[in-house]
Amino acid sequence: MLCELCGAEEAHNFHHLIPRTNHSNKWFKKRYRREEMREGLNVCKSCHRAIHDLIPDEKELGRHYNTKSKLLDHPQVAGYVKWKRGRGRG
Repeated sequence: MLCELCGAEEAHNFHHLIPRTNHSNKWFKKRYRREEMREGLNVCKSCHRAIHDLIPDEKELGRHYNTKSKLLDHPQVAGYVKWKRGRGRG
């Protein structure tokens, strides 16, 4: 299975769209069902690392970037994914 973000590498990591550290937080428990909090993306190691490096605040990540499209709307994440996709060509 290829990475759901870059499509360039095998996906060996699972990125929780709402980080696990937030699953017991009252704000998240009020707004999301347990099943929703378990949703995520299959990503390669480098994309997973980039997500957490570019958006280090896990509450911000869970509140504002909790879908694939929202994650790709983040300017730095979008730039990284675009760069990574382009690396395979040339």
